[in-house]
Amino acid sequence: MATAEVLARRAKTSSSTVVRCCQRMGFRGYRDLQFALAGEARIEPLHHGDIADADTMGTVLVKVFAAAAHTIAGGVGTIDHDRFAKAVKAIAGARQVLFVGVGTSAPLAQDAAYRFRTIGVHADAPADVHVQHVASRLLRRGDVCVAITHTGATRETVMTLRAAHDAAATTIAVTSFARSSISHVADIVLVSGGPEQSFRHEAMASRLAHLCLLDALYVAVAMRSQAAARRALNASAEVIASHRNPQRERRRGSRSIPRTAPRADR
Repeated sequence: MATAEVLARRAKTSSSTVVRCCQRMGFRGYRDLQFALAGEARIEPLHHGDIADADTMGTVLVKVFAAAAHTIAGGVGTIDHDRFAKAVKAIAGARQVLFVGVGTSAPLAQDAAYRFRTIGVHADAPADVHVQHVASRLLRRGDVCVAITHTGATRETVMTLRAAHDAAATTIAVTSFARSSISHVADIVLVSGGPEQSFRHEAMASRLAHLCLLDALYVAVAMRSQAAARRALNASAEVIASHRNPQRERRRGSRSIPRTAPRADR
């Protein structure tokens, strides 16, 4: 990349003008602009781990599953058991629980809210980030806000959890990195993720680790109040059954109440 002097000659201006132009764009100087451009121009591989360009499609399939299994197996080792127990106690005793997340974490937040609602927990997960922020600010002491973020640095999610903290609600972060912006906001930080993950590429495997963690919270909360959870599950199952094709249900025969939350898309 050309120096400031070379760029100035090509633009028929002075080096100081080049530097001032960089500063007006928000950089400290020309060198910072160089670093930013180099980062944007760097070509990163589409795959990660031990997958090679010469691998067959079958090999890619096997390696991706193996990497996901490795992440899940390793993810439980980074979760502090005492913090997990505190999170379970907070959610089980909460007046309401707000799940938040953006991007690829948003579906996890919405799935968790649905599952917890089926065991009698008053849970919600607004899809819009502005609604998430407003909802978190309207929480109060005794409520819980659970933020899901791979990097722990997503601006909207950090802002939303901070608003919940300012409202005196208990704040829980589900993330892949212990040292992140959200760890300074959350009362309880639950870290689950593989060591191969990076901030630039949000590995799908991290979503599986977070999904398993949320599922463990769901099961643990249900176990704390099994009678209430069973009543809610029975009511939920009846509602879901009413949306199914009766002829298909007769062919399948009677089924017992599921041990996990009934899925609306079944």
